Amino acid sequence: MYKRDSLKTFENFSLNKQLVENLKELGYKVPTSIQEQAIPILLKNRDLIAQAKTGSGKTLAFLLPLLSKLTDSSFNPQILIITPTRELAEQVAQESIKLSRHRKNTKIVTLYGGTSLTKQVNSLEKGADIVIGTPGRLLDHLARQTINLSEIHSLVLDEADRMLDMGFANDILKLVASLPKKRHSLLFSATYPENIQKLADSILNQPDEIKIQAQEKVTIEELLYTTDNKDKTLLKVIKHFQPSRVLIFCNTKVKTNEVSEMLHKESFDVATLHGDLEQYERQEMLLQFANGSLPVLVATDLAARGLDIENVDLVINYDIPMKQENYIHRIGRTGRANKSGLAISLCNDYDLKKLNEIEVTIKKKTEETLTLNKNFYMQGSVSTLCIEGGKKKKIRAGDILGTLCKEIGLENKEIGKINIYSNHAYVAINKSVIKKAFDGLKNGKIKGKKVRVWWLD
Repeated sequence: MYKRDSLKTFENFSLNKQLVENLKELGYKVPTSIQEQAIPILLKNRDLIAQAKTGSGKTLAFLLPLLSKLTDSSFNPQILIITPTRELAEQVAQESIKLSRHRKNTKIVTLYGGTSLTKQVNSLEKGADIVIGTPGRLLDHLARQTINLSEIHSLVLDEADRMLDMGFANDILKLVASLPKKRHSLLFSATYPENIQKLADSILNQPDEIKIQAQEKVTIEELLYTTDNKDKTLLKVIKHFQPSRVLIFCNTKVKTNEVSEMLHKESFDVATLHGDLEQYERQEMLLQFANGSLPVLVATDLAARGLDIENVDLVINYDIPMKQENYIHRIGRTGRANKSGLAISLCNDYDLKKLNEIEVTIKKKTEETLTLNKNFYMQGSVSTLCIEGGKKKKIRAGDILGTLCKEIGLENKEIGKINIYSNHAYVAINKSVIKKAFDGLKNGKIKGKKVRVWWLD
């Protein structure tokens, strides 16, 4: 049986020294179990199938070895990462950007639906080292001959189980058929149904296998409250446990909107996530949930798949999912980074039957055990400002921080998370000084240039 070496550090791996130094700057000190097991295998160019949930550090586990293999000799993509959703593609892209800071001009392109195909083609025409995308949009580019995959040396299937659930098996096989036969292939999956093995057999070459041992799983307490009025019980649960950040799952877009509206009327700051939103709306909802502007997120399974957001201390199943795999993925949004988590399911008689069908057993509790704090409302301590101008205009987090502190007079502690994207930047500001920051940016300059700025919430 595998045993963790608690003294292991990233310096123990045969990684590029600049990569290791960058990890230190980013605050990574000790590898997680999946990283400790996977990195040595991948550095030997061996194929791998790994069972690891989101939040285990799997993205870092495959990116570090693959980044060390990038060369400057190719204009075409060298690494292809296939994900089930645009949100996961964007998260992997952001992680890739951070990890590749040591390497000049690493070109990372994301390809997924809901965004301009023309803009994606323009990005590809400028060259790409890493392409991260969803199966449908990748096939679209392949059919239009707007992407050249002939020089791909590394393939990653991230959250393969979810891609199969979404019916992408044939799309994946079509994409793989267009790749060089001699390549490095990796498959990551949170669960291990039979069809995963079938997919692995057709894509991987004598792979090593990794499965994180049960004793290393983070403790997640699971509770069930029976109810005939889910809205009422939902409020009771939140006001009893008083989380700093809560993720609520519904089965449909309609119910997601209804629950969000109900919570908003109760003075909660709420983000909503479902498939009908435009890509920029989804991105901004997730960003505000992650930075604390909107501490409540109500989402469907598909929209929330692959979320890796820190400090979600409570997950609530407003609706019971149709599959056990979805239940596992849902509650896995809490209890990350070696912290304990809490997952609560709200059940009427029909839901209890569904739980039995998907073979999930949860400790039952009664509403009488809930102590209601009527004065507790989940409201963000920060608000988010959006600045027109991001990476393409060479705007960095330090430029925004400098303007806010030196020019406008904010204190460092009043400024929260700063996110930089291609054309926009987002900064979380303490609500007590948000107007000062907004007026200062609106009337001031960043890097000597006027910028457009607006208030998200």
